[in-house]
Amino acid sequence: MANFELTREFIEELKQLIENKQKDKLKEILDELHAADIAEIYEELTLEEAKYLYFLIDDEDKAADVITELEEDDRQKFLKSLPAEVIAKRFIDNMDSDDAADIISEFDEDRKQEVLSHMEDVNSAGNIVDLLNYEEGTAGSLMAKELIKVKESWDVPTCLRSMRRQASEVDDVYYVYVVDNDGILKGTLSLKKLLIASPKAKIKDIYNSNVISVKADTPSEEVANIMNKYDLVALPVIDEIGRLLGRITIDDVVDVMREEAEKDYQLASGITEDVEASDNVWLLTRARFPWLAIGLAGGIMGSRVISGFMGNLGNHPQMAIFMPLIAAMGGNVGIQSSAIVVQSLASGDMGIETTWKKLLKEFTVAFFNASILSLIIFTYNFIIKSDIALTLTVSVAMFSVVIFASLFGTFIPLLLNRIKIDPAVATGPFITTLNDIVGMFIYLTIAVYFFSIWG
Repeated sequence: MANFELTREFIEELKQLIENKQKDKLKEILDELHAADIAEIYEELTLEEAKYLYFLIDDEDKAADVITELEEDDRQKFLKSLPAEVIAKRFIDNMDSDDAADIISEFDEDRKQEVLSHMEDVNSAGNIVDLLNYEEGTAGSLMAKELIKVKESWDVPTCLRSMRRQASEVDDVYYVYVVDNDGILKGTLSLKKLLIASPKAKIKDIYNSNVISVKADTPSEEVANIMNKYDLVALPVIDEIGRLLGRITIDDVVDVMREEAEKDYQLASGITEDVEASDNVWLLTRARFPWLAIGLAGGIMGSRVISGFMGNLGNHPQMAIFMPLIAAMGGNVGIQSSAIVVQSLASGDMGIETTWKKLLKEFTVAFFNASILSLIIFTYNFIIKSDIALTLTVSVAMFSVVIFASLFGTFIPLLLNRIKIDPAVATGPFITTLNDIVGMFIYLTIAVYFFSIWG
């Protein structure tokens, strides 16, 4: 399948074919496109054009995949225009349970019941209902019920017959899970061992008992870290007593990673809610305003700090020349340090010993940077023949502010993480605002001291 590129010419041709009802030609185009490519076309079509096009997809599994690939807002708009029976039989019945549960969770309660009542496979409907009961952001909400499991008491022929029956319900077989008669997860079964084993061999004698699993209430971020750490493509989910409930696949974890990255980026940018560019003005305003208000409060506090030194600034106005530089450097250094710590916390790479090593490393880096920067600004002031008081003030303040900002940017994310607040809030406006205030106080205090000596 060739790499698809959406162009204006392609969309115009497609719209023309839809307008002329050229079904055969449209079907040929759809057969050649991946589900994600078809979903990409949606934004370029009217709702009626999209409905006409999507219902020409003969492959029901592909049609279901197209729906899962749509952006949430587009999907809701599209499904809202369809009868519940069509949604159930054309789309939901052909999806994995985790994808189906995600989509149905977007409906109101009445719509959920209506769609579920039209599903032909009662077991699939039951699986979806089970998944809907798990809290959002947990392993239970990510997992799918479709998997292949065998009992440890079976022999090889019995195992193979069961696997053939189960495989019809599973799109991708990553692992074969072994359970006991009570459904408790015991391990995984290698296909290689299964193929070369004697027909009389028991599964309990050939399975691998070293299996990594998570409980249904495990946070999704922890799930992502575990799968990343152990290079897993699928992860089994168990209940409190170890019974196998389902599996989480790598595609679901990639979605979690992307969502977390988007959330952290928005927090670092001073946006408190998960928003999209297409959201309404009120939601966008509400998401941005809190940190802007904090920035405003920080600015007021900064102005109060400066007002406390107005007499000194009046006597030595040259002190004001480097105030923007000191504030900017403090903010930049703080953001750099906090971003590195937040990244380490997000990846789960911050044990006690590792934490102290990183702190020592950050301090060492800050010391060298502070030394180099203060030397540069000292040389600059010396060359332009600034007075000695200003030269020493800026150099010492630069060193002090860089050290403080680095330590502050390192400790604050660790503190927030300790008290169970997302450390991503430490970056961006939070660090910048506080460093502006403290950095300005440090600069002006040092300035008063040196100007009192050489002023």
